[in-house]
Amino acid sequence: MKDIREVKDYQIIILGLCIALGAIVSTYLLANGLVSFQKLNTQALTVTGSASQEIKSDLAVWTVVYDVRSKDLKSGYAKINSDKKQIEEFLLSNGLKEDSFKFTPVSSYPVYKRLANGYDTNEVDGYRLSQNVEVTSNDVDKMTKLSAATSQLVNKNIEVSSNRVDYYVSNLDELKIKMLAEATKDAKQRAKSMVESTGGHIGVMNSAKMGVFQIVAKNSTDVSDYGIYNTSAIDKKINAVVNATFTIK
Repeated sequence: MKDIREVKDYQIIILGLCIALGAIVSTYLLANGLVSFQKLNTQALTVTGSASQEIKSDLAVWTVVYDVRSKDLKSGYAKINSDKKQIEEFLLSNGLKEDSFKFTPVSSYPVYKRLANGYDTNEVDGYRLSQNVEVTSNDVDKMTKLSAATSQLVNKNIEVSSNRVDYYVSNLDELKIKMLAEATKDAKQRAKSMVESTGGHIGVMNSAKMGVFQIVAKNSTDVSDYGIYNTSAIDKKINAVVNATFTIK
């Protein structure tokens, strides 16, 4: 019986030593893994990459407003319909197609008689009618010339007001993806140059965040924290920025 008890005690001691040794090894591995994880997190580099490209607008939108003043609505509508036909002929004669322009409904407002002191009365003195036409074309150069030729309409006794032509880039979504990819490559190259100059190497990219995306006039130096989309210039420059973080080996 004594020998059996001694064997059991010996086995308990061995088991206890194994458990203690396992705890020590586990603690070491856990601590070493924690240090490695912290080291990975602390050895990282965040850089800003950028890319730019010059591009010409391929879509122009132009709005023309014309007004009529008349003593009564009947003659007012007759005049504005006549003006509409002349404007339509003007656009078609300059090479535009019917589906490239769209007229809005006519708006009419009463005009009240005014007293000598400048105050309006309740007596209607006439009416003001207004209508817009929005013209859209991919021929941006033609639209620019056309917007400068509205004097031809004025010479036809049309009270016309020509708004500024707005110029857009139709494939902006595709360009945005392309520019962000190039900005990311630039960020990686910057990080590589910085780290290799100290004898290190960059690892994987931990994160990437899109910065300001701007479309400005070709020679503009405008910058905004919220981004810019310039529509007044035909020739534009697209700027893309990406903030990327890389691990350092």
